[in-house]
Amino acid sequence: MEPLQAELGETAPEAVPAPAHQALAALADGDRVECCYAVRDRSRRPTKRGGEWLSLKIADRTATIQAKSWDEIEARFAAAEPGTVVHLVGRYECSRQWGDALIVEAIAPAGEGDYDPANLLEVSPEPVERMEADLADLLETIQEPDLRELLDRLIAPGGELWERFRDAPAAKHYHQAYRHGLLEHTLSVAQGVSAAASFFPGIDRDVAIAGALLHDIGKLDAYNDNPLAIDMTDLGRLIGEIPLGYYRVRREIESIEGFDPDLGWAVLHIILSHHGTLEHGSPVTPATREATLVHMMDNLGGKLGSFDRIERTLSEGQAWSGFDRGIDGSAYFRNRRAA
Repeated sequence: MEPLQAELGETAPEAVPAPAHQALAALADGDRVECCYAVRDRSRRPTKRGGEWLSLKIADRTATIQAKSWDEIEARFAAAEPGTVVHLVGRYECSRQWGDALIVEAIAPAGEGDYDPANLLEVSPEPVERMEADLADLLETIQEPDLRELLDRLIAPGGELWERFRDAPAAKHYHQAYRHGLLEHTLSVAQGVSAAASFFPGIDRDVAIAGALLHDIGKLDAYNDNPLAIDMTDLGRLIGEIPLGYYRVRREIESIEGFDPDLGWAVLHIILSHHGTLEHGSPVTPATREATLVHMMDNLGGKLGSFDRIERTLSEGQAWSGFDRGIDGSAYFRNRRAA
């Protein structure tokens, strides 16, 4: 073999590109499916005849849908571990009686090169660089030195918690349940509080913004860091996001020498009361102007975030959604009406 031929013969073959992705949001009744998706959840359900069937939640960056398997339950359950990517073969069915679902015919763990991660990972529609810059600008407006130091220690870009705060989801299901979701939600609530504070007399703007920026910080401990299968951690289940946030912020306040205790309690009250009512998980209800404002903006941000999530699941020309627990009703999108 000539030297050039030998060199060519030893050259590694080019990588084979991953097959074209079939977006879940674009599937229609009867479509054949052979593609890779992330597994969000799995469960074995009983049949009326005493057997079992497998229920899966599978996802890509466009939607999360149900998949059903009636055969090989043991093997397919083992293959579909939440937080992993699987290769699915099946057909998509739309049923008014049973709901829309992907009927699984085969399932296997996906290998490297079988898929493009960008097709699976839903992220905030807002550029993270812009959100980081907006957060830095908002922090610059805080005039109270104690609150500024507290915020710099906990959430300022470049700080110890920054990467986790930047990448964490805001929820498991209902709003901003994706990478950078916590940053997006927190920033929108704080910007809303900042704008509204000038319209209502008696509000301490620095306290309200600090509380808004820290109200969900407990989610850093309450949720895992797997974007393919967002779930509650053991601490999240045992203690809850509000107490986790309260204790994290209180520990930081107590480590700052000379921190004004009245400011500390004002911010901690916002964290404890931001869900608004006892039945919604707040150990206390809002008792200050600042806490009331943050609760209202947080609730608004969560509701509007649910509309964003719902709209991404609708097919082309579909203007109404089904009932959604995130908004306690159906959503209507006038601009999506079929011509």
